[in-house]
Amino acid sequence: MLRMALVVVLGLAGMAKAETAIVAGGCFWCVESDFEGVDGVGEVVSGYTGGDLQNPTYKNHDGHLEAVKITFDPAVISYGEVMAKFLRSVDVLDAGGQFCDRGDAYRTAIFVQDADQRRAAKAAVAEAEAVLGAKIVTPVRNAGTFWIAEEYHQDYYKSSEIVLTRAGPKSKANAYKFYRKACGRDARLKELWGAQAFSH
Repeated sequence: MLRMALVVVLGLAGMAKAETAIVAGGCFWCVESDFEGVDGVGEVVSGYTGGDLQNPTYKNHDGHLEAVKITFDPAVISYGEVMAKFLRSVDVLDAGGQFCDRGDAYRTAIFVQDADQRRAAKAAVAEAEAVLGAKIVTPVRNAGTFWIAEEYHQDYYKSSEIVLTRAGPKSKANAYKFYRKACGRDARLKELWGAQAFSH
């Protein structure tokens, strides 16, 4: 946790007034991977939110969604632009989970922290619905406590630590790439959003 705190402090030092966005987009590794490379984003942290359970863990986060907290510089990228990218990084027509991850914990949602965020999020959803010509199932909800996930989930997509997978031992980075491709995440995003699909 100390390492993460230092990264946040150092990464945000150049931001005049950092803001945060909280979203749930299925597997939090994927959302973290997508947004950490965005200009103006200082840090993306994986966690759990949306439920009542106190101190949730990966093994027990009943009622919570896997989510991320995105810290960004509004002088570089606006909250509305973050929302537009987020909506194009998920399957906004799927209410049962995301890609190969099924169930309530993997549903999509936008968690707003004030009235300005609510207006911007609603506007982004309406714009995305107009683009798709379909009703988006991603709800805009009030933000509650954001519980930071275990350290081993943070930056999973770029870790060199070795883990055992169905395809044998792999670095977390390679295990993540294998998982993401096998789940068909990027293929579905391209099918749904075409050239507007957003992923890294």
